[in-house]
Amino acid sequence: MANYIASEIMTNTSATPQQTPVADPSDKVVLGWTHTARFLTTASELVHLPPNELPEIAFVGRSNAGKSTAINTLAQQKRLAFASKTPGRTQHINLFELGPKDAADAWFADLPGYGYAAVAKAAKLRWQKVMADYLGTRRSLSGVVLMVDSRLGLTELDKQLLEFVTPRVRNGEIKLLVLLTKSDKLNRKEADAALFATQDFLGGIVTEESDVSVTLFSALKKKGVEDVARALHEWAHPKAQPAAETAEDAEEAEPADAAPPAPAAAS
Repeated sequence: MANYIASEIMTNTSATPQQTPVADPSDKVVLGWTHTARFLTTASELVHLPPNELPEIAFVGRSNAGKSTAINTLAQQKRLAFASKTPGRTQHINLFELGPKDAADAWFADLPGYGYAAVAKAAKLRWQKVMADYLGTRRSLSGVVLMVDSRLGLTELDKQLLEFVTPRVRNGEIKLLVLLTKSDKLNRKEADAALFATQDFLGGIVTEESDVSVTLFSALKKKGVEDVARALHEWAHPKAQPAAETAEDAEEAEPADAAPPAPAAAS
């Protein structure tokens, strides 16, 4: 189902069985969790990535879309994710772990920026293959955060990247969140236009099983930080859903106070 976390967008939800409400964690809790992010390792090839059984959330985006800044803002750390002085030259997957140091509960994966014109064609093609393989086959990948410059909207390269992960998003295997970064540079009318244009495109990906979200984000103004931290926390700590009782199950269930069957008459 489509699940838009931005307050500007309506949320589509399907009916769920009645259950006792569980209190959502506070902003302090979810921000405290993202603040625990710490460097784990780096790899230039998929084969060098360590195996992982924890939820893994990947951050992707064009060079200059504000990916490193967004990660640092979410983690409330100045230099957790490094932005290269030459955009597009960083060609490693950097992993960060979150949660208690002796019991990590999630990983963040910072993928290289793409689309910078000065990068050699061979390097672009190599990293396109690496990212396609990562997004399409990484077993522990549970969510993707796509950074998009709100002033540009989804570019052709962004749409190409989405193609890599769309099959796994549609079947609900991977969640998708699009952050429209640098939204402080837009006025209200421009921000609404960027939001709804992105929502319209993502409508072609959404299925009953999918979890696809989009929100405006500004590292400078701290807009959307709590909402995004909460979404990522929920991805890493999914709530258990009780099994729905079907009408057939209800009919077959014998009441607790039902009388035992009468003994058969003697022949």
